[in-house]
Amino acid sequence: MTSPEPIKFLLVDDLEANLQALTALLRRDGLALLTARSGPEALELLLVHDIALAILDVQMPGMGGFELAEVMRSTDRTRQIPIIFLTAGIVDSQRRIRGYETGAVDFLAKPIEAHSLINKANTFYDLARQRQELALTNAKLAQADRLKDEFLAMLAHELRNPLAPLRNAAEILQTDAIAAEEREHALHILSRQIENMTRMIDDLLDVSRITEGKIELRKQPVSLAAVVHAATSLMRSECAARNQELTVTLMDEPVFLLADATRLEQVFGNLLTNACKYGGDGCRISVSAERAGSDVIVRVADNGTGIEPELLPRIFDLFVQASRTLDRRHGGLGIGLTLVQRILKLHSGTIEAQSEGLGHGAQFIVRLPVLTTPPVPRTNSVKPAPVTLEPPKRILIVDDNTDSARSLAILQSRQGHETRTAFSGTEALEVAAEFKPEIVVLDIGLPGMDGFEVARQIRALPELSDIFLIAMTGYGSADSRAEGRKAGFDAFLVKPIDLQELRSLMRTGRRE
Repeated sequence: MTSPEPIKFLLVDDLEANLQALTALLRRDGLALLTARSGPEALELLLVHDIALAILDVQMPGMGGFELAEVMRSTDRTRQIPIIFLTAGIVDSQRRIRGYETGAVDFLAKPIEAHSLINKANTFYDLARQRQELALTNAKLAQADRLKDEFLAMLAHELRNPLAPLRNAAEILQTDAIAAEEREHALHILSRQIENMTRMIDDLLDVSRITEGKIELRKQPVSLAAVVHAATSLMRSECAARNQELTVTLMDEPVFLLADATRLEQVFGNLLTNACKYGGDGCRISVSAERAGSDVIVRVADNGTGIEPELLPRIFDLFVQASRTLDRRHGGLGIGLTLVQRILKLHSGTIEAQSEGLGHGAQFIVRLPVLTTPPVPRTNSVKPAPVTLEPPKRILIVDDNTDSARSLAILQSRQGHETRTAFSGTEALEVAAEFKPEIVVLDIGLPGMDGFEVARQIRALPELSDIFLIAMTGYGSADSRAEGRKAGFDAFLVKPIDLQELRSLMRTGRRE
């Protein structure tokens, strides 16, 4: 963090000895004392510097203190500067009134009482520092507001982007006599674009959870090589499509970390995604690792477009991106590197960005502590359980989004389950009492009677007390989960729900 600018006082007196005495008296850290020996010399300094307090001698040859103060009051730049007049004796009431009219805040008689001058100077120093801090805060708020506006515009752009292919794919699937190849292509578009939107929303939720300290890591001994290879394997096809060369160079000896493997894969996946996206077609991307004492250093580098020098200090800030151009050709929300930095911090790790500028590539250096004692290999003699078909269930799906509820009911019906739908809390209770479901998939964010209250009322019915309650939520925060458990929910799914996870919950009846 940079040090604040020094506060500046102006001392004006035609006698050098007086200036030296004032300077010695008022000197302190964070205060710059500017001196002038005449009115014209003082005016030159006032045109260049922002002055927090002017201490003016009244009796000076040529332009005296009162005349200088009148000139200061005549211009916008210096009109608001507080003035303390130094006088050689008692000031009569007429001259005192004149002084106050020109902006004086006080008069001090010579010889000056040191304690009085220091106290008054400290007061104005503190006021100036407070104004300086307020101005800095206002500038930061203005910057944050600008970034927020840019982000909202960018978010709208990025979330609208998948809508066109989704709509087109839906139109293709509704076309009569659709060819098998066209149908397969349309389904692939739907799947890919939904995955893109889900990833963006997940990133937003991750930033919120990490910022609020609500993310929980599942740390265990993991192999660095396994994490890196998992991340790079997902990027190889993308790199190949852009004619990019991706190389991985790791150490011969195994390196283990106490970490959440999924989150570390997210870290290196984000770094590789950026290298692929910003490196440009045909660039070379490398991942390498080396030991550094008790740490391991992993470098993700490319020889592509590089990073602008002015962007480099802010590269890990939220919503910062290299491109703000209209075409948004790189896409994304500008939160990937923020997530990377914060996830690494939760692992007691760090990250540094390096680039020599545009056209000179970029390098991201990750440092993580190594697990000093390698994990003991575990033997598993348990044979996998045989795969069995799911018995059909009676499932009630409750969601005020009718398309979501009906499409999920159709999918579960095709799996052999008997389904019913409800679109409000009141309707859900009526259908549940008549249908007596074994499983209820219940949206929390219902209008009127929310999902928490519906769950509580369902649990209060003796004939429904043993059903399996699954919450659907768009937030998935720790607070909503805690409230959900109190209301009687057995499990939680974040929208858009993972159908495989739902299937696993229904099959195992696992309660969180």
